[in-house]
Amino acid sequence: MIKMHETSDIETIPIKKDIWDIVSYIDSIFVWAIETETSDIHIEPLKNFLLIRFRRDGDFQIFDKINRENISGMITRLKVLAKVKIDENKKPQDGKIVFFYEAEWVQVDIRFSSLPTTYWEKIVMRILKQDASLTSIDKLWLIDVNLEKVREALKTKYGIILVSGPTGSWKSTTLFWVLKNYNPLEYNISTLEDPIEYDIEYVHQSQVKPQIWYTFAAGLKSLVRQDPDIIMVWEIRDEETAVLAVEAALTGHLVISTIHTNSAPGTVQRLINMWVEPFLLSSAMKMVISQRLAKRICSQCKAEYHPTQAEKTMVHTYLEPIIDANEIENMIFYEWVWCEKCGGSWYKWRLWIHEVLIIEEYLEPMILQKKSANEMRDKAIEHWMITIVQDGLIKATLGDTTIKEAFKLI
Repeated sequence: MIKMHETSDIETIPIKKDIWDIVSYIDSIFVWAIETETSDIHIEPLKNFLLIRFRRDGDFQIFDKINRENISGMITRLKVLAKVKIDENKKPQDGKIVFFYEAEWVQVDIRFSSLPTTYWEKIVMRILKQDASLTSIDKLWLIDVNLEKVREALKTKYGIILVSGPTGSWKSTTLFWVLKNYNPLEYNISTLEDPIEYDIEYVHQSQVKPQIWYTFAAGLKSLVRQDPDIIMVWEIRDEETAVLAVEAALTGHLVISTIHTNSAPGTVQRLINMWVEPFLLSSAMKMVISQRLAKRICSQCKAEYHPTQAEKTMVHTYLEPIIDANEIENMIFYEWVWCEKCGGSWYKWRLWIHEVLIIEEYLEPMILQKKSANEMRDKAIEHWMITIVQDGLIKATLGDTTIKEAFKLI
């Protein structure tokens, strides 16, 4: 059994002097990462040793410290697996490793990224183990009112649907869940991705390559001539892609994509700032799902938590617009307690916190007048949009997360 270490223990962890079998050692890293449901593996050459860290549930744990003499062998082996240039160490490289995980008899895709640093090349690998349960809408942790909004919006045949949020908020997971709601044998579905992370049967997936000028914008121009019903664009990064995506949505296609914004109303303002004409935007946009991740309480060891007076005041401030004050007063919240099931990490996995904005008639004049995100947010709240913080607090009182996690979303 491999022992994981907390980052605070880094000085006391011994440095392994030698790795006799690099191939077996790297395989053990992959196996342990998959079994512990790690999202990212970091291979970090430092001045005195090679540090191997795992990111689990958003936090780092240390897997191992290795003597610097093993760096060359480790990096070379990983480059061979990723099918990138072994002798290139002056610029970043991206690749993909396909690892066969014997315990479940499945292939696991591992995204590889190298970056030149002071002491050698740093390697980061993302584990892309597909979860078949993501075809179930319940796995997205949508509360009932948002679930109904999303289901209704997905009935549309044209328009643009966006998933927004910061890096690492699992936007792509939500994006693929949306795709899985459509039978690809009944639709012509095409994607533009960077990189292609999951293989989806009967969906036509295309890898953009900016180095040869095959960008998202260039790909979109080609895709609309492929008789598509649904177009998935991995990310709207620039003005040209934004304009083309909206134009495609207005010509009878359903376009789904992600964008980096902090709120659902802020997404509308971001597109206007990217020079998308407001009159096009008001007609094309159907829905924005803004999301964050919060730590989820282990169901086996959670205990009742009594909020401080300051926390109670904040709960009332955020929830009174949507919930009766007496109900709020009787709400029960929970906190983490250590148990073997959650591995001593004080929490078990994470869950989505959402803000779902449906673009309805009341918003159209505000978009045309280029109103601010705050003004659109206030109007959306009047029409029963549940904000990110409200959704977090609702999930806290349901026992899914904690009140402190919800307040981190402010």
